[in-house]
Amino acid sequence: MRIDVISLFPDFIAQCAAFGVTGRAIERGLLSVHGWNPRDHAEGSYRRVDDRPFGGGPGMVMLIDPLRAALRAARDADPAPVRTIYLTPQGAPLTQAKVHELAERGRILLLCGRYEGIDERLVEAEVDEEISIGDYVLSGGELGAAVIIDAVARLQEGALNDADSAAQDSFENGLLDCPHYTRPVEHELGAVPPVLMSGNHAEIARWRRQQSLERTLRRRPELLDGVDLSPADRQFLAGVKGAGRHG
Repeated sequence: MRIDVISLFPDFIAQCAAFGVTGRAIERGLLSVHGWNPRDHAEGSYRRVDDRPFGGGPGMVMLIDPLRAALRAARDADPAPVRTIYLTPQGAPLTQAKVHELAERGRILLLCGRYEGIDERLVEAEVDEEISIGDYVLSGGELGAAVIIDAVARLQEGALNDADSAAQDSFENGLLDCPHYTRPVEHELGAVPPVLMSGNHAEIARWRRQQSLERTLRRRPELLDGVDLSPADRQFLAGVKGAGRHG
């Protein structure tokens, strides 16, 4: 998979992509990340990429032409179809389902805004969709791009040493992940639940499912509306609610 990023700080993107799972995916040839700086396409001795907004107000707005030229250069670098995504707080929330959708594409192009944003005419003409990583404001889209790159990279086949790791993550089945434990068995902070050492895989799977259900009920109850619950799941949740353990 190929990811292109339009950013005033392409070195930041490259450094983020060099570590952990993303770096391993790149080393294994599963993913490539390419940065494009719109300042390289700006005119004048100052290589200006922004200007004051019409109508007044604070801040600066990124200019159309340098961004448009960078977008064209990125698209022309590879003939594969590419989907252009603008990172903005006004976009649709990033979800694991969206990450899966992006990971299945052969190529995406991430557009990082700065300052007060990007001239709306460019967004309307050049952007396929807008994505937000949360209801808050950052200084630019680079951190959002890094989040998408990491989330997409770990879904590339062969990126994780254990393929089951991704399947067991939070949100993969609509629920939050269950708690996890490792050595030592006994510690001053508590003991590992006995069921995890029982060797009974059916009981372990049942315990983990119930833990995920209860954790989701307590922390993100709205997620349960989108989960296909079995009769056993519903019975368990009813018992949790009846016992008052979800408050």
